[in-house]
Amino acid sequence: MKNRSYKFKRLLSLTGMMLSFSLLVMYITACSTAPALQPWHTKILTEEFTEDMVGHRVNNFDDYMALEERLFTQLDDQIYANSATGPEHVLERYSPGSAADPHRWQTNWNRSFELTGTPAVGGVLLLHGMSDSPYSLLALSKVLNSRGYHVIGLRLPGHGTAPSGLKRVHWQDMAAATKLAMEHLQSRLDSKPIHIVGYSTGASLALDYTLNSLDDESAAIPASLVLISPAIRVHRAAGLAGFKNSLSVLPGLDGLAYLTVMSEFDPYKYNSFATNAGAQVHRITRDVDRRLQALGKNPLAVHKLPPILVFKSTVDSTVTTDAVVDNLLKRLPDGRNELVLFDINRNAAIKSALLVSDPGPLTQRLMADPDLPFAVTFVTNENPNSANVVAQHKAPLSLQASATEDLELAWPRDVVSLSHVALPIPPDDPLYGQDLPQNSGLIYLGDLAIKGEQGLLKISAEWLLRMRYNPFYTYLQKRVLQWVDNDEVPQL
Repeated sequence: MKNRSYKFKRLLSLTGMMLSFSLLVMYITACSTAPALQPWHTKILTEEFTEDMVGHRVNNFDDYMALEERLFTQLDDQIYANSATGPEHVLERYSPGSAADPHRWQTNWNRSFELTGTPAVGGVLLLHGMSDSPYSLLALSKVLNSRGYHVIGLRLPGHGTAPSGLKRVHWQDMAAATKLAMEHLQSRLDSKPIHIVGYSTGASLALDYTLNSLDDESAAIPASLVLISPAIRVHRAAGLAGFKNSLSVLPGLDGLAYLTVMSEFDPYKYNSFATNAGAQVHRITRDVDRRLQALGKNPLAVHKLPPILVFKSTVDSTVTTDAVVDNLLKRLPDGRNELVLFDINRNAAIKSALLVSDPGPLTQRLMADPDLPFAVTFVTNENPNSANVVAQHKAPLSLQASATEDLELAWPRDVVSLSHVALPIPPDDPLYGQDLPQNSGLIYLGDLAIKGEQGLLKISAEWLLRMRYNPFYTYLQKRVLQWVDNDEVPQL
């Protein structure tokens, strides 16, 4: 009997070893067939901020900005100055003078920026997502500043330069930069309210800072949080990214440092996605989730959290609505928070059974659940036969929607849904928006209705299909302004 058990365990062990070896072979094969890495995939810029610089090289946000200036000089000297130019590189971000070169914009929005108000009514810190840049929240930053807010659009470490910047960055580096920016706002605004707007991974960083501030008497607890497409929980498989990244140091396996390698034609977002970036998202979301779970068991502590407004598309290939509801909003105090959900277009391709899955059942459950401790606003078609959109409001701990608001907006033709990346981008955005700017000479990545034979274009069909702007951005903007302008949570 013992002999059988020993043989069975040995068989399992050998099977595991064979499986591991097979995975390694698959990784190596994938490496050999992936696009060749370019200098912007491999060159490490040494002037990037890290957490361990705090206290000697970087003591405040002004030091952070000075270091960032040296970083972008290094980027120009080591990557842009050595990149080819000419018509064949017109869609290459790192080719000087190309249509995708961010230097051609009046302002390079890859960099941190500060918009002051005189006198300021309060402050807002905006945190972008992983592989993104401050540009993603530019529209919101400008309107908030026009309302008198002192605004910082923070470039998180590893971002805005080259994809290689995400090969070594740790989420703690981003958290340390977030703290420096908040300390800067606090020093400029005395006791005036400071809010944080976090997009995707920026939402996790906003929550991390807020949780830390509850235990730090010197830190400013945010007056409120606005979380857009928040990275609350990612797939468990993301945990394997750390293992894959560790293999990238082996000879011939440098390609494993990237989950995706693409040409870099977007001036304000990396198309290539570093394996380490996936690992860091996994780690920060797990850390924040653990701390929120622990905080939820302490009623006195959890009530110290500021009110939170969440914007989410019902379809999102990055973050599920279940995670936002179960891992965040259900753990928060009753009556102080809200989820704004953007539905799919129920007047478009939905009728032709093209959908893989319909998010409707989940939304219906949320709208009918009387035990939800947070408000829900559901942005959807006024009826299945109309492209016009309404907002249905449901108060916390209520059985059904209590009010319906006509937004005087409609779904654009042939648009089926929003996406993870679309929510903070207005339709008139010159890069990702609805209409091609006239005579700009700059790359346009918005509503490109291009058809032809497969394999012809440099940009993949999957990339082109993803929605890049929010046709209902004006409603999102209005709700953000209402949220930060009021000390009390809006009553629905």
